[in-house]
Amino acid sequence: MIAQNNDTSGADRVLRKTTLAALAALAVLAGMAPGLAQSQGATIKIGVPVPLSGSSANAGTDIVNGAKLAATKINAAGGVLGKQIEIVPEDDACDAQTAVQAAQKLVDAGVVAVAGGYCSSAALPELTTFHRAGIPYVLDASTNPKLTEMGYDNVFRTIGRDDEQGPFAASFMKNSLHAKRAAVINDNTTYSKGLADNTVEALKKGGVDVVYDDAITPGQMDYSPTLTRVAALKPDVIYYTGYFSEAGLLVKEARQVGLKMTFMGGDATNDPTLMKTAGPAANDMIITTAPLAQFLSAAHGYVDDYTKAYGQGPGPYSVYEYDAVGVTAKAIADAKSATPAAITAALHKVTNYAGATGTIGFNPKGDRSVAVYITVIVRDGAFAPYQKQDAGGHWMTMK
Repeated sequence: MIAQNNDTSGADRVLRKTTLAALAALAVLAGMAPGLAQSQGATIKIGVPVPLSGSSANAGTDIVNGAKLAATKINAAGGVLGKQIEIVPEDDACDAQTAVQAAQKLVDAGVVAVAGGYCSSAALPELTTFHRAGIPYVLDASTNPKLTEMGYDNVFRTIGRDDEQGPFAASFMKNSLHAKRAAVINDNTTYSKGLADNTVEALKKGGVDVVYDDAITPGQMDYSPTLTRVAALKPDVIYYTGYFSEAGLLVKEARQVGLKMTFMGGDATNDPTLMKTAGPAANDMIITTAPLAQFLSAAHGYVDDYTKAYGQGPGPYSVYEYDAVGVTAKAIADAKSATPAAITAALHKVTNYAGATGTIGFNPKGDRSVAVYITVIVRDGAFAPYQKQDAGGHWMTMK
């Protein structure tokens, strides 16, 4: 009996040691930097916060599609670190409060990196959440300068900034359209107001008279009172810096009330839904934008793959999301780790990633080192290349 009791005591000691070791392991996991425990999972999760409801849902769905195509290509080649990439979408509805909830859901889901963002008003609170969690955020469409001016080291961008697009738009109005008087309309959202302010500042510096600089309320059904006030000021060009849903209605009503001046839009109006809303009235509308996939030689294969997978061509930002996921995967491979801190460090070292949108490198703030803008024009219900600047800043017709 004594010998039997000693054996039982020994077994108990082993059991206690095993239990304590397991509890210690759990404690270590609980104290890990965000994403470290999750990086031990069967897949490597990349979050995609975008609007999947509301007026910008088409754009959000397009971005998710781009992310999934990138993951499919990466996984077909063996994945990263021997694991498959898993895309985890979350609806932020282009709304700041919803965006905070969406970001937290992605953190809780165990994403180790995030690639996405559409409305800057949603991306800003998302970034704060991801920064607290130490998770890198690679933006594909959010262009407000504040995103990379907050001093956070975990934010990157595959697209340009509004303080680059604004001067570009102003130069086009002055030097290509030879406009003397300009009207700038925004919708008071973070992105739209930011682009409007940067454009107005550049127009004034260039000697163009800004005869109107004010906002509309998104979601209205009739903007004719605003357009009537603008018409009385006789601008040579109207530049709308809001989103495509309102842009389609604005240009349609502008033509209905007889306004014949050039109507322009910023890079949130470059969605094909614009033409569905405006109909023939959209013809000859000019848009400032990052190059669309169909105009990029390196993206021809992407356009084919997207069309085959989804039965229609890609929208404007899915290819920038495709590159955002691709450059994130490269960072994981370079770091030989799927922990958020290692991914962030590796992203800061990216200088020449060969993306579908061209070579991608990040400056110290996380912005794309070289951001390109062009103008496109609506012709026969589709976007067509229009003009760009050459190396000397001169305007030239695109082919």
